[in-house]
This record gives sequence, C-alpha cells and structure tokens, in this order.
Amino acid sequence: MMNEAGAPLSIEAKKNISTPDADAKAIARLIRIMAKLRDPVSGCEWDTVQTFATIAPYTIEEAYEVADAIARGDMADLKDELGDLLFQVVFHARMAEEADQFAFDEVADAISDKMERRHPHIFGELAEGGHHLWEQIKAEERAAKGNTEMPAGALAGVAFGLPALLRAEKLQKRAARAGFDWSDPTGARAKIDEELAEVEAATTPEEREEEIGDLLFAMVNWARKLGIDPEAALRGANAKFERRFRAMEDAAGDAFAALSLDDKEQLWQQAKAEAKG
Repeated sequence: MMNEAGAPLSIEAKKNISTPDADAKAIARLIRIMAKLRDPVSGCEWDTVQTFATIAPYTIEEAYEVADAIARGDMADLKDELGDLLFQVVFHARMAEEADQFAFDEVADAISDKMERRHPHIFGELAEGGHHLWEQIKAEERAAKGNTEMPAGALAGVAFGLPALLRAEKLQKRAARAGFDWSDPTGARAKIDEELAEVEAATTPEEREEEIGDLLFAMVNWARKLGIDPEAALRGANAKFERRFRAMEDAAGDAFAALSLDDKEQLWQQAKAEAKG
C-alpha cells in the first residue's frame, strides 16, 4: 500500500488504515454493547432509564469536547472524544429502535444518501460545479419533507438547539444569501453603537435583557462581516482569561482571595504583560 506521494506506508501507518471489515466489526460491537446496556432486565440502571431528552445535553457536550481536542491538537484525546460522540449516536439510535422508529443502519444510510444527493458532481452525472447547488438541494429537501410544523423561508432549518452565538451567525448567513445584509462591515459596526445606546436607555430588567441580546446579535454580525468566527473568537477570549486568571492565582498564592480589587487589578496587568512578553 502506498501513500499519496507513491511511497510505501510504514508498519505504524498501516495500523491506522481502516478496512470495511474492521469498521463493520467495530460498529457491530458498539451496537451490541449499547443493546446490552439498555437491556431492561440485565442492563445498566442508569442507561436503561435515559430518554432522548436526558441524553441530548451529553450529545452536545461531547461535540464540544471533540472541538476542544482539535483546538488543542491532542490526537489521542480526539480519538477518545470521537468515540464518546459516536456512542451518543448509537445511544439515540438504540432508543429509537426500541420505540420502533428507526435503527442505526437507517441513520447511516440516511446520511449516506444525503451526501450522495448533495454532491451530484462527485456521485452523480453532473460534471462539475455541484458544490454551488448545496443550498438549493437543501432547500429542495426541506420542501420535499412537507413538514407543516417547520417554518418556511430562508431561515428554515436553523436548529433551535444550537448555541445562541452560533445560531445567530447561521441566521445572519441565511439572511445574507437572501440579499438582506450590509454591503460592507461599516454598516454592521454602526449598528453596534445604535444597539449600545439602546441598552443604556433601557429602564427595566426586561428591556435591558432584550437590548443586550440585540447588542450581542450585532456583534456577531460585525464579526461575520470581518470574516471572523465569533464562536472561535470567544473561545479564544475564554482561554486567554483563564490563563491570566490562573497566573494571578499562582502569583498571589493562598492570599489571592483576600486581596483588594486594586491589588488584583495589579496582578492582572502583570499577568497580561508577562503573556504579551
């Protein structure tokens, strides 16, 4: 077996190459484990009482832990976290199978069908340019479902369960594709000043909450116009705050909690300077 450059793969590299048989065996083993855990007689007390609703938060958490492993470049941890996320898929599929709704193989077939359908230039007869049809194909799929409970229009299908920051960006991108967008970042930046003024003018907690929401939405819009991923930017800010705060604690030791705010501010500036240095 050769790599992309045409050179033979090393023994270690060969170990990391999956085969259809190995993949099928691994998936089948995981499905059997899940079935055993959910067995109403001999299964795990915790697993047997779970529902889609109770498992959903864990599914979201595992997805974020995958993203965290990627951000840290920790491939060993990424392997573990991908396994945890796969287990969530198997868990949901098992509960659906118990309810006579669908099984894991139907989940896998559904996504395979979808990917082939959305890449006609790869799997179909379209010669090239199929990637430009992605949104059109998605819209046709939504229309074909005929789900009267799901709102129609350009914003249809943006999941309510997404984190608010990410959902704001997706809504804005959908609106932009429909022609509702600033022509450049200037308009989005001016909107922030407008929303900030409305926050300051608010007189009740309810009004402040609403206006703060509008301000955050405007910040996401400006980041999008600047080509910045707001979710990634905020994750970076969180990580930076954690590093500096821990540096403050390390510098002060056990005395940190009793320090005055001015002393803590001095430690903060010291940590900030050291980080930049």
